[in-house]
Amino acid sequence: MSMPEHESDKKAIERFHALQEKRRQLMALEPQDAMERILKDSQPLPLVHSFPEQDFYFLIHDIGPEDALPLLALASDKQWDHIVDLETWHRDQIDMKSASRWLGLMLDADPNRFIRWFLDQKLEFIEFYLHKNIEVRVLEHDQDPSEIGSDFFSLDNSYFIRFVDQQVTDEADQISDDQRKKFLTKLIRYLADFDHRTYQHVMLEATHVLPAESEEKCYHWRNVRLAEKGFLPFDEAVGIYQPIKPQDIGQHRIGRPADGGARQGILPISQYPARLLKEDNHFTRALAHLAESSALPGIQAEFANLCNRIIVADHKTVRDRQALREIVQKACGFISLGLEGLVKDHADLDPRKAAELFVKYPLTPIFRVGFGRVLELKWQAEKWVDQSWFAGVGLRLTFWGEQWLGVLGGLLLKKPLYHDNYQTGVLYREFNRSAEIRETQAVFQQIQAMDKLLSLMTFQLAHPGSYGFLTYKNLILTLWARHYLNLPSRPLQAMALKDFKPFFDDLLPERPDSADAGQRSVPQEMKEHFLNWLAADTGLKEFEITEQLGETFEDLFADIESDLGRVAVQDLDPRYVQLFLLA
Repeated sequence: MSMPEHESDKKAIERFHALQEKRRQLMALEPQDAMERILKDSQPLPLVHSFPEQDFYFLIHDIGPEDALPLLALASDKQWDHIVDLETWHRDQIDMKSASRWLGLMLDADPNRFIRWFLDQKLEFIEFYLHKNIEVRVLEHDQDPSEIGSDFFSLDNSYFIRFVDQQVTDEADQISDDQRKKFLTKLIRYLADFDHRTYQHVMLEATHVLPAESEEKCYHWRNVRLAEKGFLPFDEAVGIYQPIKPQDIGQHRIGRPADGGARQGILPISQYPARLLKEDNHFTRALAHLAESSALPGIQAEFANLCNRIIVADHKTVRDRQALREIVQKACGFISLGLEGLVKDHADLDPRKAAELFVKYPLTPIFRVGFGRVLELKWQAEKWVDQSWFAGVGLRLTFWGEQWLGVLGGLLLKKPLYHDNYQTGVLYREFNRSAEIRETQAVFQQIQAMDKLLSLMTFQLAHPGSYGFLTYKNLILTLWARHYLNLPSRPLQAMALKDFKPFFDDLLPERPDSADAGQRSVPQEMKEHFLNWLAADTGLKEFEITEQLGETFEDLFADIESDLGRVAVQDLDPRYVQLFLLA
């Protein structure tokens, strides 16, 4: 008597969840330990087959492809297809070196299975590969084998084969070429042993391949398979960076069904991206809030596909957890920025509210809202540079000094980046918080204000290259010093040390009554003189200058005290003074 259908479905779901729990435990182990646990399992084949193709791909790389042959032997055809799709292509062309390596690994893992797999599913791909790597000649009935050539070999004295020479320029190329010849030799022999007539048929077809048509067809089917996992063609994947304004996201509303998790819960979803979500932000807190929701599996699947779109759009090659973690952090950061952009008051964005937005909208448009907030700041910077004073007089971005250059340079990149300045170990990274956008915008506004101030001043520059390393700091301080000493500034010239010393004495006077006799500071009256001079020269009110640039100038005086506050006037050396232009 057959088992009722609902009982069969129930058992299948139980088996699925049991395999899912095993995978979760395995992914928490070190890669080598995970492989040992899989191979010792009572049913390793279904366990390996239960891995989503992407998770299996990363597991193989974590272990090391050459060490993971036992797992490759257990892999499903779809898992093999996914590895070949990712590893053997460079954009729209087959990478022969990578193809030799990975096809060779699969052949070593299970020769008989490999032969059946390529004959059933990869025949056109393998024939194109053979066309590029071997030359085949068929012995005529009245032809002597010696006429074929000494560099040809034959398994049957009928079909003679020669390896096409590849360019070898270094040791790495030689290793790759040896690997290629080793794979081709094994493939030819195993195929002949499997079925000699099939072997002859494949060799003959390989010589008559139409390369362009064959490669294009293989590329098409590769894209179809990868598109199912979010690896869209580049021209489609790059759409992830088309910005959306928060008010326009209503056009992308989906409304996930309340019971959506019933089916999605038993679909294999790549767990690697979700497992790398370590940061505490709006996205991760919202996912935690949805831990028991039926919508969570669908959101996890969307997140994995979103990460794959970013990989394609950024031309990234991702083979290990660290490279994937960078993609995950980027996706997570812009989603968090998008969530903050969708609420009027960021303080109102609690996990519950963020979770509601996930249920209402797909992740991709939320990501695009977040990226659009950064892109809008980039567009402002680009528009301003075209109209700025500094660019108009022929100065470069280096004019804005190290810190401001870093911020402005990050905004002007094709895909704008946040100037982290090694606070987290890198110079630039992706934006991931609204506070970073506000901080960058504040610095940009200071740059704009300083540029406007300089444009209103009455000095004249000689050729910018004549000043050495010219920055807004040493420009404005030198102009002030020359004014203080009644020296002309049209055109502006570097100061002689003998002229600079009287100004230096007033700028950083000796203070015997100071608690730290070695450290001198700029007197308040000098700061007031600086502000009065700027107001008189630009026609601006003093309060207008302090309102926009007060903090900037306080930092400038702090730099003077830090760099020169312990230097005696007789020890001044123009080579080591960066804040003034000294001859």
